[in-house]
Amino acid sequence: MNLRDALLQGLADLPGTRQFHLHVLVSSPRKHSNLYPFATPRPKTFLQDILVLLSEQPTDASRVFVSAIEASLYHVPSTSSAVLYISKVDSTGQAKPPSPTPSLVRALLTYYVDPTTRPLPVAHLWVHLFARAQNQYLFPNSSEFPGKRPLTDVALCAWWKRQLSAVANDVAARHEAMRIRLFYVLPGLGALEAAHALDRVSTSASASATRSVPWSYGHPYGQTEVPLPIGRDEHIGHVIPWFDDDPKARFLDEIAYTTDAEGVRSPERKRPRTSRTAQRADQDAEGSCTPKTEQTSRALGKVTIEEFWERMSFRQECIAGAVTGFFVMVTSCPTPGRPGLYSPLAPLPGQVSSQMVKRVLSSLMTGHEFPTVERAVWSTRVLEEAIKGLCDGLKIVQSGGDAQSPAVESQRGTPEPKGGTLPETPRARRTDKRRQAGCFTESGANRERRDVRFVYLRDGFGEQSGGAT
Repeated sequence: MNLRDALLQGLADLPGTRQFHLHVLVSSPRKHSNLYPFATPRPKTFLQDILVLLSEQPTDASRVFVSAIEASLYHVPSTSSAVLYISKVDSTGQAKPPSPTPSLVRALLTYYVDPTTRPLPVAHLWVHLFARAQNQYLFPNSSEFPGKRPLTDVALCAWWKRQLSAVANDVAARHEAMRIRLFYVLPGLGALEAAHALDRVSTSASASATRSVPWSYGHPYGQTEVPLPIGRDEHIGHVIPWFDDDPKARFLDEIAYTTDAEGVRSPERKRPRTSRTAQRADQDAEGSCTPKTEQTSRALGKVTIEEFWERMSFRQECIAGAVTGFFVMVTSCPTPGRPGLYSPLAPLPGQVSSQMVKRVLSSLMTGHEFPTVERAVWSTRVLEEAIKGLCDGLKIVQSGGDAQSPAVESQRGTPEPKGGTLPETPRARRTDKRRQAGCFTESGANRERRDVRFVYLRDGFGEQSGGAT
C-alpha cells in the first residue's frame, strides 16, 4: 500500500458521503547531512519531502482545498532508524463537518509507524513535532475566513496528544511485540501543571484513550529501550536532531556559535556548493575534524541534555505568552522486509523530484490566498491544474523511451518539449516608435532583429524557458 491509498483509507472512516480529491507529493530520496550537523562523524542520512493537499467538493459546488500537511522523512541506514518530522499542518476551515484533518493526520502517522505499511526497512522510528498555535500556516489569509476557528495554544497541544495517542494505541493493539513510547514537554510548565492544563481541554473519552500507551513527561533521550538514530551519547549535538524552522535547531546553533569573548554570533553564510567543496564536506563527514567543528563540538559538550531543556523554557519562542509543546513518539520492532536488497537512493514509482515539491509549496504559500470561498476555489483550481500538468509532463518523459532513468529525469524539473526546440518567440507588433525602439531597427527594406528575451508561464508557475534569439 502506498501513502495515497493509506490516506484515502483513513478518510473513508468519516461519516456520511463526501467527495475528496487527494494530492500526495513524495520526493525521491536524496543525500542529506544536516540532521545531526554537529555530530562527528556525521551519519549518512537520506531525506524525502512529503506534501499532502486535500480538497473537498461539496454537492453542486466547486472543489476547494480543506487540509494540508508538510513533513520530512529522514533515513539513517547505519542504525536501521528513521525520523519523521511533522513540520506544518493547516486547514482552510471550508470543509464540511466533521473536519477531515484529524483523520488525515492519523492516517499519515499510522502509515509510517505501522511496520507492515512503512516504506523503509528500518527497525526504529522517531516521530517529532513542535506544537505552536498560529492562525494560519500553509493557507495564506485563511484566518480571515469566518468558518475557520484555530485552536488555542493549550487546545492545540491537547489535540496533538490525542492524535498521537490514537495512533500509538491502534498500532500497539495490532503488534503486541512492538515497543512504543510517548514523550512530551511543555516548556515552562512542570509535569503536574502540564497534565492539568491539557486535562482541562480534553474530553473524558480522549483521556481514557491514553491509558493503553502511557505518556512520559520529559525528553526521550534518557530512555534505553530504543537506540538513538546515531547511537548512545550524552553530547547534545549527537542526540538532538536539527530540523528546519524548529526552536531546538535555533538553540543548538546559538550554543554552537557562542564564545565567552564574542558572545552570540550567527553561523557563517554557506557558499555555493561546488565539486571541490562537496568533496571536502564529504571528507569532513567521514571523520576528519576541522578546528571549526572542534570548537562547536566543545561548545555543545559543555551543555548537558537536562540543562538544554531547562534553558529551552526561557527561549523567546517558548515564553511569548503562549503554551508550546514538543512531542516525540519512539517505536521499535523487528526489521520488516529484506534490508540487504534495499537501496536508500532508489526511487519508487510515483515519487517526484524535491524541486517539484518546493515549487508547489512555494506557489501555495506565495501565489494564492484563501480568505473567501471564491478566492479559495480559484486558488484550488489553479494549483490543482498546475500539479496535474507537472505530473503529466513527468509521466510523458518517463514513458517516452528516454535512455535515462526516471530518477535522473525527475531531477531536471519540468520536462521541456522534445526535439530540443523552444516555442517561437512572440513577435513585436508595429504600433508606435516607442514600443519598436527596443526590438527592431529598419534600414530601407532590411530589418535587423536585436536581442529579445521572453518569459512564459507553464502550469501556473513562472519559469524562464526562453532565451536570446
